[in-house]
Order: sequence, then C-alpha cells, then structure tokens
Amino acid sequence: MPNPNYEKYLNDPDDLIEEMIDGFVKSHQKKIKQVSKRAVARKEAPIDGKVGVVSGGGSGHLPAFMGYIGEGCLDSVAVGDIFSSPSVDHIYEAIKAADGGKGVLCCIGNFTGDIMNFEMAAEMAEEDGIEVDTVIINDDVASAPKDKMENRRGVAGEVIIWKLAGAMAERGYSLSEMKEIADQALYNTRSMGVAHKPCIMPTNGEPSFELDEGEMEIGVGHHGEPGIRKAEMTTNDEITEELLNIVLEDLPYQEGDEVVVLINGLGATSPLEMYISYRKVYNMLEEEGIDIAKNYIGEFFTSQEMAGYSITLTKVDDELKKLFADPCDAVSFKQMQEDI
Repeated sequence: MPNPNYEKYLNDPDDLIEEMIDGFVKSHQKKIKQVSKRAVARKEAPIDGKVGVVSGGGSGHLPAFMGYIGEGCLDSVAVGDIFSSPSVDHIYEAIKAADGGKGVLCCIGNFTGDIMNFEMAAEMAEEDGIEVDTVIINDDVASAPKDKMENRRGVAGEVIIWKLAGAMAERGYSLSEMKEIADQALYNTRSMGVAHKPCIMPTNGEPSFELDEGEMEIGVGHHGEPGIRKAEMTTNDEITEELLNIVLEDLPYQEGDEVVVLINGLGATSPLEMYISYRKVYNMLEEEGIDIAKNYIGEFFTSQEMAGYSITLTKVDDELKKLFADPCDAVSFKQMQEDI
C-alpha cells in the first residue's frame, strides 16, 4: 500500500499510535506494561503504600511521556493522538494502574483538553475511592504575560515536576505534601524555546507551522503554537542570551540563587548545538552570581523532528536539591544518587 506521507516511515497513519505504543512496550517489557489500549504503567504497578504519579498527553513528544515511567519518576501515563489529549477512559485506566492506596498525583501540562479529560477521569477514580490531586504545569514564559500565568503552556518544565514528584513518592511523602512542594517548585520554574524548522505531521504530511528560509520563531510552542516574534537566524550565543534573559527576568532569578538548568532539544537539534548553548547559559549565570546545582542536557520533551531547543530554570532550595539528587530509573531518564 503506498504511503501517503513521504516524510515518514509509516504504515497506515490510522494505526501509528497503537503501533508505536506496541513497539515501545515490547522494547522495554522488563520495566513497563500496557494496561489498556493507550495506557502504560510500571511493570510492578500499583505499588502498595506509595502515592502514584501519573501524567499523559499527546503523542509526538518522545521520550515524553512513556519514557518517564519507572522508579523515581512516573508510575503510569495515558497516550493521545499526535499533539492531542488522551481520552478520559485511558486516563482513568492509568490512574487505576498507579493507585497503591495512598492516592494519585496527576502532573499534566496546561492544555485545555488535557485538563478537562484528566478532571473527568479523576472524578471517575474518586468514585472508586481513589484520592486524586493534580499539578497543572505552566512553565512556558512565551505563552502568556506574567499577570496571566494561569494561561501559560506546559513545556519542558513538565520533566522537572515529574522528577520531583517521583522522588517524593519514593521517599514516602503524602499526597498533600507532594502537591504543595510540586506547586512551589513549579512557581520557581520557567522555560523559553526557539525553533527554525517545524516538524512534519505524520497524519497528513503537513508542517506544524510555517517559517521562511533562515527564519526562526522565538517562544514557539511544542505543538507549533506561535511565539513572541519571528526573526532571522543568528548565532547560538545571541539566541541563547535572548532566551535566558527572558527567563531570568520573569521570576526574577537573582544573585545568590541556586538553579537546576535543563537544555531540551526539540527533536532535530544536535548535542553539539545544545552544549554550545549550555556553555553560554553557564557563563551568563556565573556573571549573575547564580549557582547551577544540577544540569540536564539532551532530548527530554521533543516535538517530533522540530529543529530547536528550549531552556528551563528551576530555583531550588535544600529540599528540592535533595529530591533532584535522588536516583531515577525510568525507561529514558536515569541517574544515580548524587551529591548536589
């Protein structure tokens, strides 16, 4: 059968999500299991006596969301179509799979469909006697002004909250404690991205947004949502400086702060480029008197093959540093115990 999308190696586009999930689970079957058509969980879930940590969202962001299932991170996720919310039923199955009797914390991006469907699934779970609370992640500075933070999107800062929530759950924190600390960490988290090439939508072969040759979009969203401005491509240092300055001014971060830095590739940005960007971030923060407690550099939350990257900062205190230092053994996100 001819492939209507010449940009992708696919079979029937109607089957791509199920085939992707099937392949992902079979690739990591010692760590994860499929609990419904589009819900995946830790192999050992549910874990008695531990708060479950759940997320989910549209496909197209690997390693998010399934790649964060594992010890010290997520217990289960629900998977939607490309850039589309998971269904209520699949979220409900993910919540049930994570429930070890101490409640479930859902950590999701601030997107209307995700919020609506997770709320309905939480109501269904609560009818079963499962206590559910939710952290709505809104770290994207570009998507709304500071006085309307409730309208900001969730982007790579979601990874930060998953890591912290997973560490808290492993340490035995209560659901209410996890919610409070995650919300505070979220308040101290800011992200800003850039892209110069869109991804190609596998369902129709169309780009997710339009840019002219040699043009970039500052503040573009993970789904191709408009940023704050379009501009001609320039040097890595100039782009990184603009992104970081916007982030620094928004909280604001200031001399004496300690931060965790996450440089996230959006799918078609090489490690070479990301390390050049981190070099600039490091030097700028050093000049500002801001200490880096920990860094993450790589592809953590992609947009298929979008060419771009984002910068995320989280201001940390001693408790958050302890949680960031904890080990994590998720499918695509691993670290040993550290001293930071």
